[in-house]
Amino acid sequence: MSLVTAENLQKDYPLGDTVVHAVRGVSFTIEPASFASFVGPSGSGKTTLLNMIGCLDRPTGGRLTLMGTDVATLNQRTAAAFRGEHIGFVFQDFNLIPVLTAYENIEYPLLMVQRWPADKRSARVRSLLEAVGMADQADKRPDQLSGGQKQRVAVARALVTNPKLVLADEPTANLDHETAYRIIGLMKQLRTEFKTTFIFSTHDPKIMAEAEVTYFMEDGRFLEGNETRRGGAHA
Repeated sequence: MSLVTAENLQKDYPLGDTVVHAVRGVSFTIEPASFASFVGPSGSGKTTLLNMIGCLDRPTGGRLTLMGTDVATLNQRTAAAFRGEHIGFVFQDFNLIPVLTAYENIEYPLLMVQRWPADKRSARVRSLLEAVGMADQADKRPDQLSGGQKQRVAVARALVTNPKLVLADEPTANLDHETAYRIIGLMKQLRTEFKTTFIFSTHDPKIMAEAEVTYFMEDGRFLEGNETRRGGAHA
């Protein structure tokens, strides 16, 4: 079974007396343990598409199925529960809580969303800190970390609940060239280790070069011959 399936997916937004057609009838599938990307310029619809996959926004038309669940059947409460159970998020501006340490930022979803017991929670957080190479920075707050270190913490936080899917919106936009490659390599390593699917919205050539499945977008549509697949068992 495909992890994500979209059929003629659409999203419209009212803007004054007009309607913005942000996503215009796209169809695609993404398999488990994939490293996939939606690529296009600002305003192409890629972030809107990511938000619909993340159950942060509801489609206007078409059908979107995630892990066998039709998102149209989810109301606000059940969508939040579905996100907490199955989906992690990585943002370009990190979105770490300033007053919390790296450890506490990673732990936060386990306290607020899944409410794990303390011993299980500690073991999970420390294993993720090790996995992203941040064990020695666990007690530092975000303002004491570099951009690359913040993004490592953000990746660990996205993975802490054992999600099947991680959505990353321009995750390398605020990173220098070398750090961006390290973060991409880290995410591919974690995909292999945890069998998690990563889906990006991006216009970064570095991610485009590493993605196994790429969909090119413009003006809310996929470009003709839009899909690129390359290499590996996950392509």
